[in-house]
Amino acid sequence: MHPRGQTVEVIGTRWFLVLVPLLVTLALLELVRLIAHRRAQVRRWEIAGAVVRRCVRPAWLIAALVVAELSFVNDVDRSSRTALSHGLTIGLIVGVTWFAVELVYAMTDIALVRLSRALGTRDNRRARRARTQLMLLRRVVAVVAVVIAIGAILLTFTRVRALGASMLASAGIAGAIAGVAARPTLGNLIAGLQIAFSDMLRMDDVIVVNGEWGRVDDVTLTYVVMRTWDERRLIIPTAWFVDNPFENWTRHEARVIGTVFLTLDFAVPVDEVRNEVQRILETSALWDRREWVVQVTEITESGVELRMLMSAADAPSAWDLRCEVRERLLTFLRERYPEALPRTRVEAVTAPLSVPPEWATLDSSD
Repeated sequence: MHPRGQTVEVIGTRWFLVLVPLLVTLALLELVRLIAHRRAQVRRWEIAGAVVRRCVRPAWLIAALVVAELSFVNDVDRSSRTALSHGLTIGLIVGVTWFAVELVYAMTDIALVRLSRALGTRDNRRARRARTQLMLLRRVVAVVAVVIAIGAILLTFTRVRALGASMLASAGIAGAIAGVAARPTLGNLIAGLQIAFSDMLRMDDVIVVNGEWGRVDDVTLTYVVMRTWDERRLIIPTAWFVDNPFENWTRHEARVIGTVFLTLDFAVPVDEVRNEVQRILETSALWDRREWVVQVTEITESGVELRMLMSAADAPSAWDLRCEVRERLLTFLRERYPEALPRTRVEAVTAPLSVPPEWATLDSSD
C-alpha cells in the first residue's frame, strides 16, 4: 500500500478511536438528562433533576477530556504529546472545578426552592435565616474552589513550581504585605461569614441604617444590598454591620409596633379619642388584633401629647396602619371636636398707667 494511504488510514483510525467513545459517553449523559428531566416533577427525583440540570455541561467537558486523554494522546508524537497532555490536564482541572461548584449549587437549589415556599408565611424567620446561610455558603465554596483550581493550574507549570520553591524564604514578608493590602477585603469576607452564622442579618429583614429604612435584598461575602422604601439600592460593606449599630426590626419576628403621636389642645376628650382609635383599629384589615393603647405621654404649655401604639403583622403593614389612623382620627376631631385641635392662645392684659414719683414733683412748666 502507498505510504500516503497508510497515513490517511492511521489518522482515520485515531479519529475513530476518539469520536466513537466520546459520542457514546455524550449519548449516555444526554439519556440520563432526559430521564431526570421527565421525572423531575416526582419528589424523589427532584434532587437528581437539579443535579443533572446543573452538572450536564461540566460532565460533557470532563467526559470529552478523559476520552481524548485515553484515546488520542498516546498516539501522537513525543514532541506534541507533552503540550497536548498539559492542555488536557488544565482543562480537566477546570472541568472538575466547574462540576464541583455546580454540584454544590444543585444541592442548595432544592433547599432554596423549598425555603421559598416558607417565605410566604408570616413567621418566616427560620426560613430567611437558612436561605441567607445557604446562599453565602455556596458562594464561599465557589470562591474556595476557584482559588484551589487556579493554584492547581499554576502548579502544572514547572517554572512556577521552581519559582514558588525559591520564594518560600520571603513568604513571611510577602504574606504580611499582602495581608495589609487586602485587609479591607479580608475583613469583609470574615464579616460576611459572621453575618451568615451569627443570625444578626438575614434575607428580607427590615433594617434601619443611618436613618434609612428598607429591606435586605441580597447578602454577599463582601457587601449587603439594602432596598429602601422608595426602591433605591444601598450597597453597604459587610464589615460595617459588624462595627456599627443598626436596627433590625424582624430579627425575632416580623410583628412590629407602630406609633402615632398627636399634639392636641387641652380641651381634647381623651376617652372619646381612645374609643375612636379602638373603632378605627377594629375596622382596619391592617391591625393584627393583638395590641393597642392610647396614652397621654406629655403636657406642655402649648397642649397635650397623645401616643397611640398599635401592632401589625410586619413593617409595611405597620406603616400603612399608622397613616390610616392619622387620617381617620384627624377627620374625627375636625368634625366632632374641632376645639380639640391645637391652637395658640394669646391673652391681652390691661394695666393702669403708673407715673414715676419723681415725675409728679416736676413743674408742669418745665
